[in-house]
Amino acid sequence: MKDFLGFSLGKRMELVLEVKRKFENCLIKKLNLKKIPAPLFVEAESGIQDDLNGIEKAVEFKIASIGEKKFQIVHSLAKWKRLALKEMQLEVGEGIITDMLAIRPEEDIKNSSIHSVLVDQWDWERVISKEERNINFLKKTVRKIYGCLKESELYFSKVLNYESVLPKDIKFIYSEDLYKEFPDLSPKEREREIVKRYGAVFIIGIGYPLPDGKPHDGRAPDYDDWSTVGEEGKRGLNGDIIVWNPVLDDAFEISSMGIRVDKDSLRTQLKMQGLEKRLLFPWHRLLMKGELPLSIGGGIGQSRVAMFLLRRKHIGEVQVSAWPEEVKGFSNKGLLLMA
Repeated sequence: MKDFLGFSLGKRMELVLEVKRKFENCLIKKLNLKKIPAPLFVEAESGIQDDLNGIEKAVEFKIASIGEKKFQIVHSLAKWKRLALKEMQLEVGEGIITDMLAIRPEEDIKNSSIHSVLVDQWDWERVISKEERNINFLKKTVRKIYGCLKESELYFSKVLNYESVLPKDIKFIYSEDLYKEFPDLSPKEREREIVKRYGAVFIIGIGYPLPDGKPHDGRAPDYDDWSTVGEEGKRGLNGDIIVWNPVLDDAFEISSMGIRVDKDSLRTQLKMQGLEKRLLFPWHRLLMKGELPLSIGGGIGQSRVAMFLLRRKHIGEVQVSAWPEEVKGFSNKGLLLMA
């Protein structure tokens, strides 16, 4: 394998950008998406902010010339994108993609090589029909995204002379079935075991409580639909794309995505989490009145994809951010050193 760190800093930056261009172009083509700009912050009381796992604390501020109204740096753009689909009057089968930047200052960047305070991802969203709100359409879309990852890996394996490891197909498994197979393991341990076995996995139904009363992982109640009953009476129209990372020798999450909530699943999920008061927010009122299009969408980590395709051990090798002095080879001054 060619030594990525042996390249000049300029060449390394070019490779990171090339990864992003190639993968994004594939997504645009296969999912029929249009590239649009994205907001960095939203009004705190709009209901547009995404809660992710429900524990992340948003960076909040006021704008001097506006007054006491609070704004928050976005966590992701899941709900904002449905507004954009509405305003752009896109038809079924049409969608958008954007570069989302977020700041998550409470990330544990000292003990993790794959997390950063700066979150960069492709946020995409596509209008679907009522008939497409099913598990088969979800799987079809996942396979298209996985196809882009596989195509990109084949290309960069030649550029950097490494062996391609992604399997031909991605394995689908419900979080409920994963729990039943590995009941004594933690969710992350289950992921490691199943992804090590298959190479690439999409775990379905993340957010709905498992038999132990806890979800496989947290999911906000108002964007992904994780409660609708699908095939064989199992819950969920959402999930995560996870691949085996040969450099880290571990499971490696690439994307979180899913068919979005409709009126029924929104009401169900808000009630399950005791958050019915959100129905008073402007965004939620629009959805309940049927004024937002049905959609499927997700976020795909840009630096995660670059780490995987360029076979890097630390996210700081492909991203400009800040790192504690304890992280060997990186600076807390926001510089991209890749050393």
